[in-house]
Amino acid sequence: MPYRNIFKKIIYCADFCETSQPAFRCALNIASANPGCVLVILHVVPEPDAQFWRTYIYEVDAIDDKAKADIDEKVREAYLSKIPAEIPYETKMAVGSITTAILDAAKTENASLIIMGRESSSVWKSRFMGNITEHIARKSPCPVMVVPAGETSAGETGEA
Repeated sequence: MPYRNIFKKIIYCADFCETSQPAFRCALNIASANPGCVLVILHVVPEPDAQFWRTYIYEVDAIDDKAKADIDEKVREAYLSKIPAEIPYETKMAVGSITTAILDAAKTENASLIIMGRESSSVWKSRFMGNITEHIARKSPCPVMVVPAGETSAGETGEA
């Protein structure tokens, strides 16, 4: 018996890096192969960055609204414009710990799969990102797919 429509909700961890595009293509590919699957584009603003734009320029009116609008625009440009019409999607933004935000979203959204890119440009970044990725993989309530930055064939849809 073939397994079809096993993924109902996929969380794609969006970080706007060019190296995460293969992971986005995988997310599109898997969502399109599971009719009715909802693709959740999740972007997390790490807490130190969040504190910077909240406290450093506190005197600027509506800074939170401006930052949110800027992130929403980046999400539209980088991802939403590339999602085929037949794939339902949602966008989410969180502020705080990357791992906590992703794990919380997986539970709250009742995710079937988390898809994230793996950056491998430096030892320091690999260790830092590896810790986040490993933590999510160990604690996730659902499967986690980590797509290497150089991956090109597994997730090609021709749309992204």
